Amino acid sequence: MRKVRYCCAMSLDGYIAGPDGEYDWIIMDPDFDFEAMSEQFDTYLLGRKTFEVTGSQVSPASSGIRTYVFSRTLRQSDYKNVPIIGENWKEVVQSLREEEGKDIWLFGGGSLFRSLAEEGLVDTVEVAIVPVLLGAGVPLIAEPATRISLELKEHKLYQKTGTVSLVYELKKTTSEGGDA
Repeated sequence: MRKVRYCCAMSLDGYIAGPDGEYDWIIMDPDFDFEAMSEQFDTYLLGRKTFEVTGSQVSPASSGIRTYVFSRTLRQSDYKNVPIIGENWKEVVQSLREEEGKDIWLFGGGSLFRSLAEEGLVDTVEVAIVPVLLGAGVPLIAEPATRISLELKEHKLYQKTGTVSLVYELKKTTSEGGDA
C-alpha cells in the first residue's frame, strides 16, 4: 500500500504559511536534494487554500504527477485539468493508497492534514523546521484537532541554514484512545 506523507516546511513557531498564505520565508538548503525527494511521489493532495496560493506551480500538466484538490466550495466545472474532491474524500484517498505507484504527497494544508490524519489516512509527518518566527499564519494542523501521537523515525540538521528535518510516523491508536 502506498503511503500518504505530509511533507512541509514549518516555522519554529508552528506555521506552514504566513498570515496571507505567503511562503517566501522558506529557505532551500543547498544540501537538501528537493529533486530526489520529489521523485518519491507520483500523486499530490492539496487543500483548497494551498491550491489557490500555488495554482499550477505544484504540478505542471507535463510532469506526470496527478494532483487532487480537496474542497467543499470549488466546482469541478471550473477546473478541467485537476480533479476537485468534495464528497467521498475518504474513499478517494483510500483508493489512491491501494493503487500501484509511488508515495502520495499531502502537500497542504493544515485542514486537509487534520481531516486525513483523524481518519487514519496519513502515514508520516515530515517537517523541515525553518529557523524563523512568523508570529501568525497557517498552523501545521488546523484547529480543532484531536491528539495525534507520533514516533520519531529520522532527523537531520542542515548546517548551512540551520533547518532541522524531522520524520515521524503516526502511531496507530486503539478504540479506547490509547496507543496501540
